Amino acid sequence: MKVLIVANRNRGQFAPFVAEQAQALALEGIEVTWFGVTGHGIVGYLRNLPRLMLTIRREHPDLVHAHYGLCGLLACLQRRVPVVTTYHGSDINTSRIRRLCRLALRRSKCNIFVSEPLKALAGDSFNPCVIPCGVDLDAFPPVGRDEARRQLGLDPAKHYVLFASAFDNSVKNAPLAQRAMQQVPQAELLELKGYTRQEVALLLRAVDCLLMTSTHEGSPQVVKEALACGTPIVSVPVGDVPRLIEQVEGCHIAHPDPDDIAAKLLQAIAFEGYTQGRDRITLLGLNNKLIAQHLTTIYAKITRSKRSMLPR
Repeated sequence: MKVLIVANRNRGQFAPFVAEQAQALALEGIEVTWFGVTGHGIVGYLRNLPRLMLTIRREHPDLVHAHYGLCGLLACLQRRVPVVTTYHGSDINTSRIRRLCRLALRRSKCNIFVSEPLKALAGDSFNPCVIPCGVDLDAFPPVGRDEARRQLGLDPAKHYVLFASAFDNSVKNAPLAQRAMQQVPQAELLELKGYTRQEVALLLRAVDCLLMTSTHEGSPQVVKEALACGTPIVSVPVGDVPRLIEQVEGCHIAHPDPDDIAAKLLQAIAFEGYTQGRDRITLLGLNNKLIAQHLTTIYAKITRSKRSMLPR
């Protein structure tokens, strides 16, 4: 089976979790080919349609899997091959973009949401299901904290809190994190920006805690990666984070106010060791192999249905 992945490529590369999911699909026997969407806003996305049509005619995929709602909208403007769309959060959580996603929600043969809250917010859609993005556990080896800090050039004697994104990403609400950190002067807040994929894996093993203060999320990949690394986590209750970190000692849900976040950060820093988050990832079935197997089953069902409708 051949699947064309349609995803944003404005930054010169596909999102790591999309690429890693595709790699897992390839290991399950799916032939993966790519279409990178470039441009901004609805007009920018729609300008990709002629090139997408050419790609479909050249590649002859059995199915298109679009990531994010606007890519799903673009993919659903062609009717040659069936479309599966995965919604990751920044699409459905934004009312204006959610309205633009209505065509994809109606025309996609399967609408995949990365969390239950996202599915509920989307409202009516055709053939909805919840499948979070998985984690490649092999990408997060159990390097010790001292060694991780040595490789990154971090002070072995300091406490570090890793902010879950870039400070200038307004959705991630860095001002709230920074106000909370004023009450934790013994720790330094690091910005998750400008690191390679391998360095992120080291960074998550090097810090004392991951901090998430977002206004909204879908199923944040960095939280799952922190769990895979055994990193303590403090997060406001967004997306599926409460479910992800449930019953994991060293991880805390905080109210979105600086005082409570600071108190939970102090608890997380005092935890000192690594959590059992890796076991939680396994328990929830969130490794990439299992997610890829689930997707492969969906693909097969859709393509069988398409073949059964062809004239004999």
